Amino acid sequence: MGAGTRLRKVMAEKGLVEAMAAHSPLSAMLAAEAGFDAIWASGFELSAMYGVPDVSIVSMTQHLDMTRAMADRSGLPVVADIDTGFGNAINVLYAVEQYERAGVGAIVMEDKSFPKVTSLIAGGRQDMVRIEEFQGKIEAARSARRDPDLVLVARTEALIAGLGQEEALKRARAYEAAGADLILVHSKQKTPDEIEAFIKAWDGKVPIALVPTAYPQMTVARVKELKKVGLLIWGNHAIRAAVAAMRTTFAQIRRDGGIHGVEASIASVDAVFDLQGMGTVKDNEKRFLR
Repeated sequence: MGAGTRLRKVMAEKGLVEAMAAHSPLSAMLAAEAGFDAIWASGFELSAMYGVPDVSIVSMTQHLDMTRAMADRSGLPVVADIDTGFGNAINVLYAVEQYERAGVGAIVMEDKSFPKVTSLIAGGRQDMVRIEEFQGKIEAARSARRDPDLVLVARTEALIAGLGQEEALKRARAYEAAGADLILVHSKQKTPDEIEAFIKAWDGKVPIALVPTAYPQMTVARVKELKKVGLLIWGNHAIRAAVAAMRTTFAQIRRDGGIHGVEASIASVDAVFDLQGMGTVKDNEKRFLR
């Protein structure tokens, strides 16, 4: 069963897929261990991991290699955040082919111009492409996929760009008509009101995907009450948790003049060995090394 088929199966059986962001195979493994349904191969998280802004600096090759490793090590379907598709519709043809080969279950592509600027930054440039241009990208993605179950998610940034509900709905309808399997609508408002208004007005047949980073009041229970949402993405919490934990630990080591004060609050070396599969290595050494 392919990753796209597995993703669709979870959505059909549970009604809602929960995807946790990751930026490395290890963070993806921890998301799987926690019981999430899928991994969000986040462009923001990977940019942060490299220490660069989320403005299309990380290359497709960098993101693709990490996405492949996350799919391999986590065992979960991966939802690949491919930003604007790395160019125009011709670039999308190649990108979808490569990401499908890497084993992803879904790709998410947004209707901003390349290079993009991350959505939630205050005062950031949010230039949109024409509806017809983005429809061409969706059609290219459909043409490139070999597995019809690979999920194509069209993301509209109309609300992020301040273009209003009617423009967001107009774009969503056009993207569904072009063949998108889900519509991701994004908002930087601090409450869910704008998103809930969009969902209530949505008259399309495909489900909605949400990334409620800016409005944390949007719980799983609240999403399920809306009934039209099929994919819920916790968009950047792995990297934010890692940054906070490392800062706290590093500061304490500097304060204490040693590592004695942090040992009780960080993972043991044995716990990391377990994640790495060192027990299997030891067993295999006994079996095969002569």
